[in-house]
Amino acid sequence: MQITEVKTIGILGAGRVGTAIARRAIAAGYAVKIATSKSPAEIALLLEIMVPGAVAATAQDVIAESDIVILALPLSKYRQLQPELLAGKIVIDAMNYWAPTDGTLAEFETGTSSSEVIQKFLSQSRLVRSFNHMGYHEIDEEARPSGDPQRRALAIAGNDAEARRQVAGFIDRIGFDPVDAGLLIESRMFDTGTPVFGAPFTRADMLEALTLKQAS
Repeated sequence: MQITEVKTIGILGAGRVGTAIARRAIAAGYAVKIATSKSPAEIALLLEIMVPGAVAATAQDVIAESDIVILALPLSKYRQLQPELLAGKIVIDAMNYWAPTDGTLAEFETGTSSSEVIQKFLSQSRLVRSFNHMGYHEIDEEARPSGDPQRRALAIAGNDAEARRQVAGFIDRIGFDPVDAGLLIESRMFDTGTPVFGAPFTRADMLEALTLKQAS
């Protein structure tokens, strides 16, 4: 498999999580393109204020022109995605299922992680789950240089090892320690409601938490 240097990050969704990741990506030197359900002209001013340097684009252009695509839209809208456009793409699922907000969705009430449902829908995408267990304000405020003993950790899981490696490199560059949890099924360990979710873990803490969870 050809390994491509990650230069452009595409984000679908311009809410708090999506814009927080976008600001970190721009600060780290990435080009960033953002799309929502609105036209690029309708969100251009918002992005100019919230994410200076990001480019408003259509979803099709964001997907086509980005090396990594981040799903930061409300989970209840995932079926509006076009799987054929995302085929072969490294896709980060930063979404969470939260019934009080999303409504009760039967496909997410089976005991699997929400990302396993998304991977089934985006069957040809190289899906990696991450960013879901850290608050948007922490993404904005907690980034630290490599080697800082208090650097926060972000868990990642996905079935494509090279996609996980590329996502790990992105996470490291924007200021967090990536912790590879393995296959996508392991994303259940840092899903909503787990001890990892929302916890201010360093890399050592995260490794210990995931190891203990796997052993239990």
